Amino acid sequence: MSAVARAVVDSEPGAVVFCGDLTWGPSPEETWRLVSLLRAAVGVPVFFVRGNRERSLAELRAAGGKRRPTPRDRWMLDHHAEATIDAFESFSPTIALDIEGVGPTRFCHGSPRSDEELVTPNTSDERMRALLEKVDERVLVSAHAHLQFDRRVIGIRSINPGSVGMPYQGAGGAYWALLGPDVELRRTTYDIESAVAVCRATDDPMADAIVQTLRAPPTPTETIAAAEALGCSG
Repeated sequence: MSAVARAVVDSEPGAVVFCGDLTWGPSPEETWRLVSLLRAAVGVPVFFVRGNRERSLAELRAAGGKRRPTPRDRWMLDHHAEATIDAFESFSPTIALDIEGVGPTRFCHGSPRSDEELVTPNTSDERMRALLEKVDERVLVSAHAHLQFDRRVIGIRSINPGSVGMPYQGAGGAYWALLGPDVELRRTTYDIESAVAVCRATDDPMADAIVQTLRAPPTPTETIAAAEALGCSG
């Protein structure tokens, strides 16, 4: 992520939007500290969309012993500072910005109606109309699918900047996007084996699965098929 942070600073943005699930990887607090450093370095407004992982962490903490977490959920709770989860509770479900050259844009994690809905380049016109029913903006930026794309459908522009930490479309790159005056999909390369070593050095219950995805991610075709099969229940 540090390579992307440098690239973002170098691009001199007018604002930065994080689309959720920021600290879901094996180094939660280290990632949050890097985000804080980036926030200070860019010197522009920084906005945070709440992902399903930020929401679930807050819910698990609030539930206390009334809800039995998975081993990974327990690990994530143990590896986040209370202040970090407090910060997550201030994240917004969606954010609207008017971007020069692009226009009014709605940012979300999954879709405007659910942080677990998966939007892909193959999402049907019918489902797109339904998930945009209460949205006035004609540009939608979503995440959650971990797949970068820029698509025009039913009179709107549907964009996913991709995933920095665990993209489902090719090893050795972190994916993000620069919006304004048009949409520029970007890929920043980094040392995969260094990331693998960081992951292996933790006791994260998902370390093996994360390493596998970093080294051999699913193809876009596989990602789209799996995501569309889940659809609203992603």
